[in-house]
Amino acid sequence: MTIKDCIAPGDSIFCPRSYDYDYSDHCYGPDDDPTEFTNNLFPVSIMRQNSAHSSRSGADDNEDPNESISEKSDDDQAVLVPASTSCPDTEGGTSTLGTIFLIVNAALGAGLLNLPKAFDQAGGVVTAVLVQAMLLVFIMLALLILAQTANIDNSATLQEVMHTAAGVWGRRATSVIVTVYCFGSCITFLIIIGDQFDRAFASLVGSEYCHTWYYNRDFVMPASSFLLILPLCYTKKIDFLKYASAFGVFIIIYVVALIFVEYATGDHVPGPIKTKPDDWVDVFSVIPVICFGYQCHVSIIPIYSCMKHRNIKHFSVASTSAIAICVFTYTGAATFGYLTFGSTVSEDILTNYNAKKPSVMIALVAMGLKTYATYPILLFCGREGLSSIVKDFFVKDDTPSKEKTRRYTIATIWFVATILLAIEIPNIGAVIHVLGSFAAIFIFVFPGVCLLQTTLSRDHKLSTTKSRLTIILALIFVVLGFFLFGVVLTQGIKTDLSPASTESPPLCETEARGFRFYFNLFNVT
Repeated sequence: MTIKDCIAPGDSIFCPRSYDYDYSDHCYGPDDDPTEFTNNLFPVSIMRQNSAHSSRSGADDNEDPNESISEKSDDDQAVLVPASTSCPDTEGGTSTLGTIFLIVNAALGAGLLNLPKAFDQAGGVVTAVLVQAMLLVFIMLALLILAQTANIDNSATLQEVMHTAAGVWGRRATSVIVTVYCFGSCITFLIIIGDQFDRAFASLVGSEYCHTWYYNRDFVMPASSFLLILPLCYTKKIDFLKYASAFGVFIIIYVVALIFVEYATGDHVPGPIKTKPDDWVDVFSVIPVICFGYQCHVSIIPIYSCMKHRNIKHFSVASTSAIAICVFTYTGAATFGYLTFGSTVSEDILTNYNAKKPSVMIALVAMGLKTYATYPILLFCGREGLSSIVKDFFVKDDTPSKEKTRRYTIATIWFVATILLAIEIPNIGAVIHVLGSFAAIFIFVFPGVCLLQTTLSRDHKLSTTKSRLTIILALIFVVLGFFLFGVVLTQGIKTDLSPASTESPPLCETEARGFRFYFNLFNVT
């Protein structure tokens, strides 16, 4: 009996998954020894070459293969071969419905407000929707690939998944990228909170609201974040946010309904509406916003690890349902928002509406509350990424007390740093342009590497057509990811540095903004 005999025609492109079935029942006959097949499942990695495997090709043909394979690095074998044959459901974990809300809450956010503007920059609704449809294929495949790879070594974070596929340095590189991305995303969320307070106070208090210090966004945003966000940043697990996430989903649905109602019944006069891009390069302008909007891949593994039924069947239902909700909300908001205002739509579409209307005021407040619940999810992922780097280089013998101290220290420094930067960067468009390029890495490059490695570990000789086609798909993921990363990052930097890319004037102008506001408040010269 061979490994190929263990893989039924309808099986996954990945090696067998411990969470879906028991190896002994599925692969082995009554007279077979499971350890025989486990010993022959050696990993093949393009990231970390196994010298023992290389030297094996020149060994004597009469040499016992099991004896040769046993000389391989135990580290690689432990990474790519599951240690156990089955994994029971997680007791007290998140239900499938709770997982849906967590994924939606992680994905929906700043992208919803910025997407109508991206539709205009890309050349209209049809062009943007077609680009979105093509990207969604990769987005869904990427989620399943990451979950499949997480099953191999029971990974709980994206960094651990990349350690499975690319070794220690793969984990370290992922930790750095995750940390930078999550840090920028947290800044974006805080900017959104400040924007919503500005609109609300401008309508309730008057256009001079910012001259009263406790209405100024530079005070309200940090103070409210300290009360509502910081206490949620120290938790060890992510599933505690499932109830707040459900609330956040309904808030987003309300905002989309508002945009549709304003389109149908409002008296807005739209600007020019594009039906095609001015230049073919403009098509790429919508990609960073779409990637940023649908990017939940950083937090998907922590969410998956907390599922009560941690298996691909339940995860597929949860992820597909969550992405479907995101498609409905993003496409609806972007389409009707753009058709309402045309080319005059702003970077944050809610700023186009009259906040004196009660329905708009509710949306402003609700969007701010939703953002409070999303920030801790990204901080959790970034905190784990930074903690992994610190642990690798500075901690030799980790203990629960050291882990707790590290967790609290990183979360506190992270929160303070994002608050300070959000005060000085009041425009979400400038941040999203850069973050969208990093999202391409999570959606394309990382899943592509995982798919490549798991396929090679299952069939290192690529002896089947299925394996060869899977390798081609993996390479498409990686190449397309790096291409989009370069194009989107270059275009984003160019847009941010362009003289025409000026930020909208603030609703209330003060003599001092940012740090200078606090200098004046405390009479510091």
